[in-house]
Parts: sequence; structure tokens; C-alpha cells
Amino acid sequence: MDAMTVIITATDLAHELTGDRPPVLLDVRWQLSVAKAAGGPAFDGRAEYAAGHIPGAVFVDLDRELASAPGARGRHPLPDLAEFGAAMRRAGVSAGRPVVVYDGGQGWAAARAWWLLRWTGHPDVRVLDGGLPSWEGELSTRVPETAEGDFRPAPAATGLLDADAAAALARTGVLLDARAGERYRGEVEPIDRVGGHIPGAVSAPTTENVGPDGRFLPAAELRDRFKALGVASDAEVGVYCGSGVSGAHQVLALAVAGIPAALYAGSWSEWSADPSRPVAVGADPQ
Repeated sequence: MDAMTVIITATDLAHELTGDRPPVLLDVRWQLSVAKAAGGPAFDGRAEYAAGHIPGAVFVDLDRELASAPGARGRHPLPDLAEFGAAMRRAGVSAGRPVVVYDGGQGWAAARAWWLLRWTGHPDVRVLDGGLPSWEGELSTRVPETAEGDFRPAPAATGLLDADAAAALARTGVLLDARAGERYRGEVEPIDRVGGHIPGAVSAPTTENVGPDGRFLPAAELRDRFKALGVASDAEVGVYCGSGVSGAHQVLALAVAGIPAALYAGSWSEWSADPSRPVAVGADPQ
């Protein structure tokens, strides 16, 4: 897996959309809402989509179609696979047709869709690098008529960590924490029960994988960054974040660099909800 197989530029996407085999295009606009976590209003991705989207794109709701309801398994636990498959087929996703996913530019939501589709067996999924802000073409308010797809999720045996596997990997391999450094250190925690990190995890904010324009750094720079964080060529690598969304973005960055990694989908929201699990604070992984 390399950069060309996991991300696509806006220029290349525009070209492919006019070709003989255009990709299925999914709009997954979403953003982390501290206001929602406190009971206030949430960002409305569907309204953003209705106001203007890349022509032909179908809206996918991260909270309802790419996750189950919040609970003991975290704030964005994995979706029921039957429901996820049905949602993807409604969006026109088929196993034999490429898929391109985009969001509002942050890349986290698009990466969640990318990771889920890849983990459940779709062979050709890419993220629009830079998201909607990178698109220079016209936008549309028309909801496309989409033919039912045939995609049937078939989860891989690897690529997914539970809490115990994440804890073990922090001791035997490299477990990267994709959240902001202050949350890793336990200085602030705006959403979950307690701040801090999984003992042994390394702070690696996923925001540092992109440039000012929201596009990923070149693959060579990403490889250097992960090497500096302890990711050796033979290392087993895992990632977690707050709820399995920004962590997927880190897994995508690792894929751009040519490094396979697993995702702890429950992430800190699951880990920290259990008072019996250990919590480390400060800049030291231990």
C-alpha cells in the first residue's frame, strides 16, 4: 500500500469522474463537537452537503452509518456490519468499483470511512487529499440518483485492536496516540472521563501529518516522522485516539508512508470509561 493507492488529488479525481469508470463518491462531512458532548448542538454535515457538494457525491452520516450508538465500547464504536453494508450499498458502493471519500478538509471523517471500507474488504478506496477545500470545480446541490451497490462487508482478521491488544502492543511494539498532546499528557480532557494515555503509548498528534493546506506531507517526510517516533521497519504498529476517528486518519498517514498499522477502534473513550484500566499522565509514555 502506498500514497497513490490511498489518497487522490483533486485534479486526478476530476479526471476520473469524467472517465469510463468513475468512482463512487462519498461525502462524509463531520467534525468533533465538544458542544454535542456537553448536550448542545452538533455540526450538521447533512446541511453542509445540501448547500453544495462535489457533483455525484452521496452523503454518509458518520454518527449513524459509520458508528454504533455511544456506550461501553466508546463514543464511536464500530457499526453493526449488516447495517454498515446496507448503508454502503444504498450509497452505490460495489466491490468492483473504486470509491473516493472526502470531508470538509480535516480528513478525519473521510479516513474513518476509508478505514472501515478497507478493513471490511473493499479493495479500492481512496481519500481526497485536502478534502472539499482542495476541489476547484463546481459544486452541486442535486442529490444524485444512485443505483444499489453490491458491497458485502467481510472484516479482515487483522487491522483491528481491542483494549487488551492495544495494551499489549504498547509493550511489545509501537502504540501511537493520535490525539492532541495536551490530552495525551492529561492536562485537559474536554470529552472523556479522565485525561492521560494508555501506559506505553507514544504521543503522535495526527494533525502533524499534514501541512497548512490540510494535505498530507510527502511520504518520505511521514516515514521520517514515524521513524523518529520509534516506528522501525519491522515494528508492529497500532493507533488510537479519542473515539476511533482521528486515529483512522493516523492509520491513513501511516499507509501513505507505506507502513501498515492496526486501529484500536474503542480508543480512549472506551479505555478511560473503565476505572480498572491504568492511566498514565505526563509526557513520558510510561
